[in-house]
Amino acid sequence: MKKVAIQGIVGSFHDITAHQYFKGEDIELICCDTFEEVFENMKADSNVVGIVAIENTIAGSLLHNYELLRESGTTVVGEHKLHIEHSLLCLPEDDWDDITEVNSHPVALMQCRGFLSKHPDFKVVEGSDTAGSAEKISRKHMQGHAAICSKYAAPLYGMKVLEEGIEDNKHNFTRFLVCVDPWKADEYRNAHRTNKSMIVFSLPHTEGSLSQVLSIFSFYNINLTKIQSLPIIGREWEYLFYVDVAYSDYVRYHQAIDAITPLTKALKILGEYEEFKSKL
Repeated sequence: MKKVAIQGIVGSFHDITAHQYFKGEDIELICCDTFEEVFENMKADSNVVGIVAIENTIAGSLLHNYELLRESGTTVVGEHKLHIEHSLLCLPEDDWDDITEVNSHPVALMQCRGFLSKHPDFKVVEGSDTAGSAEKISRKHMQGHAAICSKYAAPLYGMKVLEEGIEDNKHNFTRFLVCVDPWKADEYRNAHRTNKSMIVFSLPHTEGSLSQVLSIFSFYNINLTKIQSLPIIGREWEYLFYVDVAYSDYVRYHQAIDAITPLTKALKILGEYEEFKSKL
C-alpha cells in the first residue's frame, strides 16, 4: 500500500488527485494542514509520496511550493492535471434562505467570485481547506453555513449539494506534482518514457544571460512550457528561474542541459517525468 501525503483532508482536491493518479491502487492518505508538513512527512519516511499543487489556470503559480520543492531534495516523478469544479454544500436541513455564511480556502473563494457577487448577503470566511470547511460545518452542525468545495465531499460529511459548477471559469484546472525520495524515483517512473523536466538555476547579473540559455534550448529543439522567476532572498535583483521543458529526444535534452550548465549558477534538475495527457 502506498503512503501518500497531501495538503488537506479526505474529499479535498488533493485527495481526488491522489486517487486518480494511483487509480486502482491501494493508498493510505497522510492528511496534512500545510505543504510544509507534506515535505516533513516525506523527510521522515522515504516511502512516503507527496502530491502538491503547483499552479492553477486562474490563480496562477503557488510560488511557495516551488521553494519547498527545491529545498526538500525530493524528485518530481509525475504530474496530474485536475479539472476543478466547485459546489456549494450545506447541512441537509438547510436551504438557500438559511445560508448566511460561506467558508472555503481563499483560492476557491477567488475562483467563485462571480457566484459570490450574486449573493452579497453571504458573509465570506476564509479557511485552510475546501473539504475541511465542509467537515467543520458538519462536525459542529453549523446551521446557516455553507462550504465551497468538491461535490464528492458531500456524502463523506453528510452534507447536501445546493448548487454544482459555481466556479467562474469552466476551464479551471490545477496541476499537481508527484514527488518522491530520489532513491525511490525509478519505482514510480519509466526512465525511457520521460519527456518533461523541471529545472532550476540562477544566472549572473549580466546583459543577455537569460536569452543565451533560451537560445540553447531552441537550438536543441527543447520546448519551454513554463518559466517562473523568484527573487533570491538577501541578494538584491538576483533570481532563481524555475523552468519546465518538454522534449522528444532524451539525449538532446541532456546535451542542452550540459550546454547551459556553464552559463548558469547552481543548476539543479528537480525531476524528469512523463507529461500528463488528458484522457478526456
